[in-house]
Amino acid sequence: MRAEAAIEDILALFLRRGGEHYGEGVSQLEHALQCAALAERAGAPDSLVAAALLHDYGHLVEDRGRMAEAEGVDAEHEAVGALALSAWFGPEVTRPIALHVSAKRHLCAVAPGYRDALSPASQLSLHLQGGPFEAPEAAAFARRPFAHEAVRLRRWDDAAKVIGAQVGDLGRHRPLLLRLAR
Repeated sequence: MRAEAAIEDILALFLRRGGEHYGEGVSQLEHALQCAALAERAGAPDSLVAAALLHDYGHLVEDRGRMAEAEGVDAEHEAVGALALSAWFGPEVTRPIALHVSAKRHLCAVAPGYRDALSPASQLSLHLQGGPFEAPEAAAFARRPFAHEAVRLRRWDDAAKVIGAQVGDLGRHRPLLLRLAR
């Protein structure tokens, strides 16, 4: 499959399944677009804007978005999404995606008040994902490649839940994704 076709498939999945909700007041697509807009406003590199847009792609694959809410299991959406996207994007896009759940666990361990500020849905998923890191785990996470980018992504992820936010449509990200696709 050529990169252009792969990007169209990725965007089509967002259009087909992006209207679904995952325990928050915004849909999967609204959340993705808000997250990407926050990354853009922060002056993030294109690869991190793409990671912000695609970070929950794993929720859309194989109906994994409903697993945590409906079945009470960790669907490991971060690993599923990063693996699926790695066929077309390099580690500068996929590693922050793969690490954004660990970034939440890290922030719970090192940032006072962070855990209490999480939405109820994020608190539930935190529990299913293993809870906050212990101090040695948090320190080890901070040394991993792309940990800093994953923490930035996580902060945008937490903030990208504003009902009615106007952030543009999915199609405007097509050129960015095509530039980054290999």
